[in-house]
Amino acid sequence: MEIKRNLRVEALKAEEKTARGPSAIPPRGGTLAVASIATALVLVVFCEPLTTLTVTAHALGAGPGAQAWILSAMSVGAAAGLLGSGAVGDDYGRRRTFLAGTVVLAVASVAGALAPNALLLIIARVVQGLGGAAILACGLGLIGQVYPGKALARATAIWAAALGAGVATGPILASAFAAVGGWTAPYWFAGVAAIALGIAGRSVLAESRAVTPRRVDVAGTLLLGFGMAASLAGLTQSRTGWDQGSVYVLLFTGFALLGGFVAVERRIASPMLDLSLFRRPEFAGATVAALASGAGVLSIMSLIPTVLERAAGVNTITAAVLLLAWSATSVVTAIAARSLSFAPRTLLIGGLIGCAVGQLGVYGLHADSSILRLLPGMFLAGAANGILNAALGRQAVASVPADRSAMGSGANNTARYLGSATGLTVCTVILTHSGAASGAAGLLAGWNIAVLVTAGFSLLGAVAACCARPRARAG
Repeated sequence: MEIKRNLRVEALKAEEKTARGPSAIPPRGGTLAVASIATALVLVVFCEPLTTLTVTAHALGAGPGAQAWILSAMSVGAAAGLLGSGAVGDDYGRRRTFLAGTVVLAVASVAGALAPNALLLIIARVVQGLGGAAILACGLGLIGQVYPGKALARATAIWAAALGAGVATGPILASAFAAVGGWTAPYWFAGVAAIALGIAGRSVLAESRAVTPRRVDVAGTLLLGFGMAASLAGLTQSRTGWDQGSVYVLLFTGFALLGGFVAVERRIASPMLDLSLFRRPEFAGATVAALASGAGVLSIMSLIPTVLERAAGVNTITAAVLLLAWSATSVVTAIAARSLSFAPRTLLIGGLIGCAVGQLGVYGLHADSSILRLLPGMFLAGAANGILNAALGRQAVASVPADRSAMGSGANNTARYLGSATGLTVCTVILTHSGAASGAAGLLAGWNIAVLVTAGFSLLGAVAACCARPRARAG
């Protein structure tokens, strides 16, 4: 039995060496291109409702509660599937899982385009999140396998730029497609693009997996997936009011399932998420920084189009273009981060502080404010966010064992989505209930409070990253 086991390990090592050896060097650029473009597509799909929600809600008769779900359903699916798809990718093939994600995203996008009512669209958005989870987790994992050492920092900077590019182009593309073909057009586009990327991935991606695959952690996968889904569903439902019993049932169920996940992962031999990784300052710091990024700058910046439309009467195209001051700037600085020689921890801290300062730059809006008043803060927040994304992408892979790169990516992106869902819920509650004034004045009063709260999230993340100091090596 021992001889057979050794032979199997050697065979797997040979297979991985073949996939990553000299013959795999030419496709390195192809791997980076496909993984980065697919990442951008996931963010484009995620941002579609930001500028098409009004026309979608009118076409499907969606009320306020359904609109909140259309905005957040993809986050629920992504957060539920990121860690599981990362673990499956590490053990059974990152390329295989990535390609499966493109198929799921394509099918769900077509289903969304054909949805006759809001409920089916919401379900399609959840499934889009599941497909996007496999793409995000295994795309970065594939990059981590073909770009070792210092080259990883340059490659993950490109991947981080793709994140910003998706956020920058998503609202504009959605508005343009919707103007030409109605609210379903962006979903048809996403379906076709996902199929094209799947075909390209089959041609250029080399398979990679852990040398010693582990048994699928079925219990952990189900507990985490349903726990994240229930928790985020509770947060989403709360945006229409905390006086609903379903909110507390969902939150309690989610927290109970997540508690069960932790208990299971501590007891089994091959956990989906090795909880001992949180003892590594690099991993813990990157995870908390991703959580703070989602709850902080991502939440407040993604609300800018909605606030401008409802408080200042700005049309959707103008609001989407204005958002470029943040999102497009993050693309440029993410690429520029390749040349920075600072330690990743320093970049995390500096990026979060820069985001907080930029967030404070959009504070103080009132009814007579010009929309140009937002630009300095958005530019600064975008510059800092690009550096932060590049550092997070690198640390997500570098802070875990080499054969767990997709799991590291899944954990980091899960924290980002969880933070974003939490931050959006907090901001929505503040925007809805703050101030005695009604209409635009009340909305802007709530906006200013939300800015301060989300800036606080960014600063808390910077403090946590600062405290996650790597241990000095003995000797």
